[in-house]
Formats: sequence, C-alpha cells, structure tokens
Amino acid sequence: MGNNPDSGQTNDQSNDQNSDQAYLPDFCATSSVFIIVLLAEIIAILLTLAGKPAPGEFMIELAKISLFVLWQALLSALVMCSFRNQLESRGKTQAFIVSFAVLLVMSIVLAEAAYQTTKIFGELVIINDTHSGFVLRTVGISSIVIALTMRYLYVSSEWRRSIALEAQARIKALQAVIRPHFLFNSMNTIASLTRSDPRRAEEAVEDLSDLLRANLGGSGDRTSLKAELEVAAIYQRIEKLRLGDRLNVRWDVADLPMRALIPSLVIQPLLENAIYHGIELIPDGGDVDISGKRDGDFLHISISNPVAKGELRAKGGNKMAMTNIQQRFSLVYDSRATVDVDASDDRFTVKLRFPFEEKRA
Repeated sequence: MGNNPDSGQTNDQSNDQNSDQAYLPDFCATSSVFIIVLLAEIIAILLTLAGKPAPGEFMIELAKISLFVLWQALLSALVMCSFRNQLESRGKTQAFIVSFAVLLVMSIVLAEAAYQTTKIFGELVIINDTHSGFVLRTVGISSIVIALTMRYLYVSSEWRRSIALEAQARIKALQAVIRPHFLFNSMNTIASLTRSDPRRAEEAVEDLSDLLRANLGGSGDRTSLKAELEVAAIYQRIEKLRLGDRLNVRWDVADLPMRALIPSLVIQPLLENAIYHGIELIPDGGDVDISGKRDGDFLHISISNPVAKGELRAKGGNKMAMTNIQQRFSLVYDSRATVDVDASDDRFTVKLRFPFEEKRA
C-alpha cells in the first residue's frame, strides 16, 4: 500500500491563473514561426501581383520579393522572441509603441541593405526602383502590415483575457456549489457523534477546522496535489469516526508528484461519493481504492468503490459532484483532460487524466 497523505496540513494553495493574459504571442514557438512564414509568403504573392510582372516573369519576381519579405519576417520574429518578456513588462501601450518602432527600424535597415546589395550583385538581384522610392515603399507597406498585426494582437489579447476571466468566474461559481455541500455533510457527521461519542466529535471538529484552514479558505482555482490529498484524508478521518470498521480507504499515491497542480476540491468530493453511494449502502462496508501515477506529461488518478447489490443500489445522488468536476476540468484544461466513469456490477470507478503542471516554488 502506498503513502497515506494525512501526515499534516499545509496551505499550498496556488493562485496560478493570472487574469493578465500575454499581449504578445510566443514568437519562439514552431507554430508561430510557421504562421509568420505563411503570412509573409501571402504578402509576397500579393506584392508580386500588384507589381504586374511581365508574362513569364511572375515566378522570378515572386522569388525576389519572397526572399526579402521572408528575411524581414524571420528576423522580426527572432527579435520579438528575444525581447518578448521585456516588452510584456512595459504594458500593452508601451509594448505596442516599442514593438512598432523596433520592427519599423528593422524594415528600414533591411530595405537599405537589400538596395545596397543590388550594387554588388546587380545581375542576380534587381530592384526596379529608385533608392528613396524603394525604401519609402518598403517602410509604407511595413507600417501598414505591422500596425494591422499589432492591432490584431491587441484584440486577440483582450479576447483571451475575457475568456480567462469568464472561465475563472465559472470555476468559482462551481466551487461555491460544492463547498457548502461538503461542509454540511461534515457538520452532519459531527452532529451525529456529539451525543454518542463526544470525544470523537471533538476530534472531528478539529479535523474540520484544519480542513477549512487548508482548503476552503484558499482563493486559488488550483491547489497542489499534496494539499488536495490531505483534504481528502481529513474527510476520510471524519467519516471513519462515523462508519468505523465499515470504511477502509487504501491509498496508492506514492508515485504522484506532490507539487503537481490540480483543480481544488476534486478528490474529496469523489471520495465522498464513493462513501455515500458505495460503502454506506453496504452493511459490511468495503474498501475504497485511491491510486495514482504519472505517465509522461500526464497524471492519472482513480477512485474506486464497491457497489451495493439489489435494492440497496436504489439510493442515488444527483451526480452534482461528477458534473461539477467534469465542468471544472473542461474549463481549466479544455480538451487536454478527461474524467471517465467505469461502472460495473461490482465496482464504480472514476478515472482522472490531466496534464502535469508543477506548482511554482
């Protein structure tokens, strides 16, 4: 059997989702470079068509313009990749002004370099324009393209920020639903012990106090896996006081990275469901298995409980916890995470699969 996580309480809450979304995309990413090259080539084709090349010379003109445009696009991407963090720290307005100025200066420098190159390799690279005309035309086109691109980035940034804020609001609303539900169930358990076993009721109150301090008072959308498992372990102790030997939770989570991030209040509601809809309905009780492992960039956690037979299975819930967890996983991870249910005649198992993201130190 693996390690039981109820070794102590820590407030490892992590408010890792920042509402201030990045204004500039990651120019170092392969996908961004691909899009930049594609857009650059489209611009080269449009410029070639606008120049009305002579019959049979379209590909030659396209090759010359593409060479210039691609060099400018790739060098601009390199500069933006190198100074993205510094630009982001200046805020959106200054980031726009500085980025625009830097890219425009690069356009001027490249235009001048391209024109001077024609004097050395005149037979290979021919610019059919005057010096000032070519530089001014390049600067004008570059200014329009850069301004439109930066405007798009601003609109895209505001859209991403709006989506993130909406998602965070929905996550907090879902948490607001599950937290009172958990608290009321815990209080009911304590109330049932106050007359039959005051000492155990006092222990349960202390556990609940630790649990509230560790989890319910946190403001983060996600928490460390260590803190999440500790919350579930505290709830296990509270229910153990009520159910006694009927409840046995077997933990096999030693292979999980405890600093990994997980949406808060996920494991405990699933453990609560396993007890309420499984163990509590079986006269002799049973075992709840909680196991986890890491598989590359993903974490796998499963919670499995025995299923009551016959009419005892009629006691059912409204599936609030499952729906809640599925919605929160969808909001936090989009399509990168899954919440699967495997229901058989003997056991009910919930399997979580989500990306491994480590808690910041």
